Amino acid sequence: MTTHLSEWIESLKAQIQPVDPRDTMAEAGRKVLLKEFVRMLQHEAGSRAGEDIEDVHQMRVAVRRIRSALRLLQRYFRTKSLSPYRRQLRKLARALGAVRDLDVLIADLSQFKASLDTNQQADLQKVIESLEQKQMAARQDLIRLLDGKAYRRFIRSFGEFLTTPGDGAKALSDDIVPIQVRHVLPGMIHGCLASVLAYDDVLDDAGPEMLHGLRIEFKRLRYTVSLFEDVLGTQIQNFIEDLKAMQEHLGRLNDIMVAQENLDDLIVGRNGYVSDSVRAYTERLNAEAANLLAQFPAMWSRFTSRKVQSKLSSALLALR
Repeated sequence: MTTHLSEWIESLKAQIQPVDPRDTMAEAGRKVLLKEFVRMLQHEAGSRAGEDIEDVHQMRVAVRRIRSALRLLQRYFRTKSLSPYRRQLRKLARALGAVRDLDVLIADLSQFKASLDTNQQADLQKVIESLEQKQMAARQDLIRLLDGKAYRRFIRSFGEFLTTPGDGAKALSDDIVPIQVRHVLPGMIHGCLASVLAYDDVLDDAGPEMLHGLRIEFKRLRYTVSLFEDVLGTQIQNFIEDLKAMQEHLGRLNDIMVAQENLDDLIVGRNGYVSDSVRAYTERLNAEAANLLAQFPAMWSRFTSRKVQSKLSSALLALR
C-alpha cells in the first residue's frame, strides 16, 4: 500500500501546474486543490506512525484548505461531483482533529511538567499517561479510516478528478459573466475580509464563542489568499503574515479552551478531586488566556489599519 501511495503521489506531483489569472475559476480551483491534495497525501505515512506530531498537523491543515477551497468553488462545479469528496474529507478532518487536539495538550503538559517539583511531576505524569491512552485510541481510529476501502477509493477518485480538466465543472454560460480568476478572485477575497471586519462593532463584549467564530473567518480569509498567492502581488506575503499572527493568536485561545475541556473530561469520576499539578496547569492556562485577551484589541486595531489593508489592495493589483 505504501509503495502504491508513493507512486500515486509522484504521479500527481508531476501534474501540478501554476494558476494563470485567465484560468476559469473551476480550472484554477482544480490546480490549487491538486497542490493541497498532494501535500495531504505526503503526510499520511507520518500521521499513521505518530513519530512527529507535525505530520498530523500538516495533514489536517491541508484537509482544511481543501475543504475551504471546495466551499469557495462549489458554484463552479456540479453539486453531485463534489458531494462524495466533501463527505470523506469531513470524516478525515474529524479523525485528524481528535489526534491533533491531544497532541497539542500532551506536548504542552510535558513542557509544563519540567517546571514542577518531583512529586508534582509524578502526579502530572499520571494525567499525561491517561491522555496518551486517549491519544492512542484516537490514532487507531484514524488508521482504521486510512486503511478503509472508502478512503482508498477516495484518494484515487479525487486524484483523477483533479487531473481531468472539465470534469464536474458546470457548463459555461453564453451570458457575459465573470468566470476568470482575475475577475472573480478580488470579490471573493473581499467577501472573506468583510466577514472578518463585520466583527468590529461587537468585539468589545466578545466571549469565547464569538472569538471562535472570528478565528474561523480569519482562517477562511487566510486559506483563500494563500491558495491563490501565486497570482497575487509581492505584498501578499506580508499580508499573509499579518493574517497568520491573528489566526495564531486566536488559535492559541482555542487550544486553551480545548485543553480545559479535555482535562475536565479526564477528571470526571475522580470524586471531584483535582491534583495540585492539574490545578496549577489550569491556572496557568487561565492566566495565559487573560493575557491573550488583553493583547487582542491592539492586534485588531493594527490589522484593520490602512497600513495593513493596503498590502492586500496592492497585491490584488497584480491581477489587472
